[in-house]
Amino acid sequence: MAAPGSDIEHGYPHLDTVRAAITALYHRLSRDTVDTFGVSVLPGDVAFADQDDLYLGVQRVARVMVQHLRLPDARMIVSFREMRHAGNVELAAGPEYFIELNSRFKTHRRDIGAALAHEVTHVYLHRLDLSFPGTRDNEILTDTTAAYLGTGWLLLDAYRQDSVSSQKLGYLTPEEFGYVLAMRALLFDEDPSPWFTSPQAYEAYTKGLELARREQARPPLTAAGWTGRRRYAKDRRAAQSGHPSPTGGDYAFDTGPPLSVSFPCPTCRQRIRVPVRGRLRARCGLCRTVLECDT
Repeated sequence: MAAPGSDIEHGYPHLDTVRAAITALYHRLSRDTVDTFGVSVLPGDVAFADQDDLYLGVQRVARVMVQHLRLPDARMIVSFREMRHAGNVELAAGPEYFIELNSRFKTHRRDIGAALAHEVTHVYLHRLDLSFPGTRDNEILTDTTAAYLGTGWLLLDAYRQDSVSSQKLGYLTPEEFGYVLAMRALLFDEDPSPWFTSPQAYEAYTKGLELARREQARPPLTAAGWTGRRRYAKDRRAAQSGHPSPTGGDYAFDTGPPLSVSFPCPTCRQRIRVPVRGRLRARCGLCRTVLECDT
């Protein structure tokens, strides 16, 4: 949790780990299970007014997160204490899990849903037995999972910045949160932008959406633009002449024989390998997305 007035990191410094997290989710859950999360937690489900009872309200919001993540036999016991971070959860065998939230949320209730989204996702991943090595990468996995499965838009909406103070929850940058939410939006045709109360969150989402859309229009996909197609054709000629495998960024050629090209699936980021033989339709073996290609 950023302290008031602190600098907030921007851009995409963790993008490789974010993409690896999306791929890991599909490996662990399957496309069918991911599809069951097609509707996000709605703003009204986590609304928390100042006149609401603090402890009844926090338990209500925790239940919303538990139900959304299909953890019916998990009980979240939530308390508050002074701490450096936004929250902490004790990962045990269950069914009871003890979550501690920063005491500041007693008077900043609008962000309790965001903090609980992160902590309950820790429980979800613990039960899935899915983790990354190292604290940093594991926290990035948690933020990515929350955003991709429909609760993490609250984490981005908690990002606010003005001339005298700043706040950000989670380990992803605002733009990385925007990117994951955009990947989700393109998959489920769900637009989270009307839910943002923070103008900075909306701006970060639009930047992430631009990147996600560019990834869906890169060669050898037929949606690629003229510049990308021209560069791809040049790299393909070099590969066909037997030069060391050139790369246009995402794609890479393998001279074989036969000549083939590999590139990441724009949905799950798993790499796909297809023969170089003109227009063809490829199907990702992991997320089953059908891709129109011009190789």
